[in-house]
Amino acid sequence: MDRGGALCAELHALELQDWDFQVVPSLDAARRTLAAGSASVGLVVFDSVSSWLEREIEALIAHHDIEWIALLGQGLLRSGAVPASTLRLFHDFHSMPLDRERLQFSLGHAYGKVQFCSRESEPPQVGGRYGMTGTSPKMLQLYRQLDKVVAVDAPVLIGGESGSGKELVAHAIHQHSARAHGPFIAMNCGAIAPSLIHSELFGYERGAFTGATQRKVGNIEAASGGVLFLDEIGDLPLDLQASLLRFLQEKMITRVGSTERVKVNVRVIAATHVDLARAVADGRFRQDLYYRLNVLHLHVPPLRERREDIPRLAEAVFADNRHQKSSQVKGFSSEAVRTMVDYPWPGNVRELVNRVQQAMIMSEHKFITAADLGLPSAEGEVVAPTLEELRASVEREVIETSLRKYRNNVSETARQLGISRVTLYRMIDRLKIIL
Repeated sequence: MDRGGALCAELHALELQDWDFQVVPSLDAARRTLAAGSASVGLVVFDSVSSWLEREIEALIAHHDIEWIALLGQGLLRSGAVPASTLRLFHDFHSMPLDRERLQFSLGHAYGKVQFCSRESEPPQVGGRYGMTGTSPKMLQLYRQLDKVVAVDAPVLIGGESGSGKELVAHAIHQHSARAHGPFIAMNCGAIAPSLIHSELFGYERGAFTGATQRKVGNIEAASGGVLFLDEIGDLPLDLQASLLRFLQEKMITRVGSTERVKVNVRVIAATHVDLARAVADGRFRQDLYYRLNVLHLHVPPLRERREDIPRLAEAVFADNRHQKSSQVKGFSSEAVRTMVDYPWPGNVRELVNRVQQAMIMSEHKFITAADLGLPSAEGEVVAPTLEELRASVEREVIETSLRKYRNNVSETARQLGISRVTLYRMIDRLKIIL
């Protein structure tokens, strides 16, 4: 973007090969050009303190996934007039008059980064099966069990902690079985008042009780030809357990207020986060119903037992909710990923989804941090610098000292250091040294 055309003339004077420049005079024109999707790298000229409104520039950069380079008028960088927060949004910045070799290198680096990141920004290839994410040993075992479960029509009992994905497993069984074209009816036995569960399960006739103004088909009958998913089956009252057992034995139901027996063809999948075997021993769950439901048993592992799946899960949640994220948020910081892997996740996948969705909306950073996720990062942990970090620190100190000594004369600095100007420019770019 250039208001006065000075940039266009200077770029042509530099004779940069293989680059096509489209100069626009305003932010509105830039938005129209970027909407066409023809640009990979953007150049913004700051020829004075008031060149562009800081907020508008930040909004433009945040809304378009291209790399940006700032071109600063003479003396503007040293004056501190351009806020550091704005400069941090740019891939690189150059002081005018422009140096051809350095700008050529900077453009090439920015363009290459765009090409690479465009592949990375495509929807992630989520490893897993049955609509689930994960390639850990525990998930691979679950997939192998599902291969057998979907091929038959027997009742299934799914165990696992709250939030681990039991209903997702039930959906997978339905969608990959012979009943895929039938209904999937879900009912949480712990979320319905005990006095209402019977009528919710079996339905009722008009006039069966006060308020029954018309016939209601119960969940069992509504699931005929498909799957009835009974979540938190361990919370089902004992008297209802007897009625459910009778249905599983006879495949018949009787609506409340009726004497007519209705035959129903339905597969029952139940889920629980409690140990039903112990509940049976404690007299809180009928043993005969337990054996009827537990013909096939699946266990969904908690998230802490498949930590290697956490980065993929987080990326999948990010991709699924991309439409509602803050415009500047591009992904996760490495610190956030490490923290997620180390966190015990007491709420399992449900908690991960909640934290990631909230961070995507509320984060004020380009990359989501551990703090954005509401997770504690490792504090007070001192990490020894690597050899590469130490080398970079020494190189930066030597180059910055030499540049100050020769008043930012790159040619003289390179000569004194015994390297070429091109090599020095590459080191300056790599080490993020400000000229």
